[in-house]
Amino acid sequence: MIDLAAVQAIDVHVHTESTRDGHDPMPPELRNAARRYFKSDEPLPTVDDVAAYYRERGLACVLFTVDWESKSGIPPIPNEEILDAAAENPDVVIPFVSVDPARPDAVERARALAAAGARGFKFHPNLQAFFPDDRAVYPLYEVIAEAGVPALFHSGHSGIGTGVPGGGGLRLKYSNPMCLDDVAADFPELQIVLAHPSFPWQDEAISICLHKENVWIDLSGWSPKYFPPQLVQYANTQLKSKVLFGSDFPLITPERWLADFAEAPFKDEVRPLVLKENAARLLGLG
Repeated sequence: MIDLAAVQAIDVHVHTESTRDGHDPMPPELRNAARRYFKSDEPLPTVDDVAAYYRERGLACVLFTVDWESKSGIPPIPNEEILDAAAENPDVVIPFVSVDPARPDAVERARALAAAGARGFKFHPNLQAFFPDDRAVYPLYEVIAEAGVPALFHSGHSGIGTGVPGGGGLRLKYSNPMCLDDVAADFPELQIVLAHPSFPWQDEAISICLHKENVWIDLSGWSPKYFPPQLVQYANTQLKSKVLFGSDFPLITPERWLADFAEAPFKDEVRPLVLKENAARLLGLG
């Protein structure tokens, strides 16, 4: 239902951060640390807030939350709220869902969500505390691959936990993008998105994306003016059909990202690919 001609861009990395009844699934110390790290004072958006925000700006968005209840002890925002928001706002919202790999019923839950209309799955290895190439998670990938939808993985440094003693117990090792090389090789039919410039492993992310036809990179979580030069170089050349606009809203707003992107050294012929055309192809929108 996304009218590609009617939207100026597709933001492939957007979070809802509060349930419709006001529940925040992030521990307060991590929430506050993330706001300090990103210098963000945006209110915590519900699914309805996100839909209204993006429609007002002529943008479409991939919307998700992160289920890491096995580690946080806090119930996540229900995936059903995201699916409902997409059904109510099909011109704006593309629903991705999240399943904690540690859940005993993870495979069954993923299968039910795919059948209910999920257009992709979001993983955050730092928060969920798993290596993506752990063979115990492969049955979950099998369900996602069978559904024919992408899997998006946080990669690189995490603003969540930065500045907290011990990083809030979160471990960066889980988000080395090289952990996804085996997954991309073993599931060639599964489209995999490496979220964010993958500091300090940017070269590894570029190499995997170059080598594996089914791997993409989203540019969320950083202002484009801070992108590593090799990322811009490859986005302008060999990876121009595999990089995607993402903001990381609400921590980075699409207005800020797009304004900085307009000043960044991207080629004119590459900009529409990054902003919309690559995402439309990945998501099967046209």
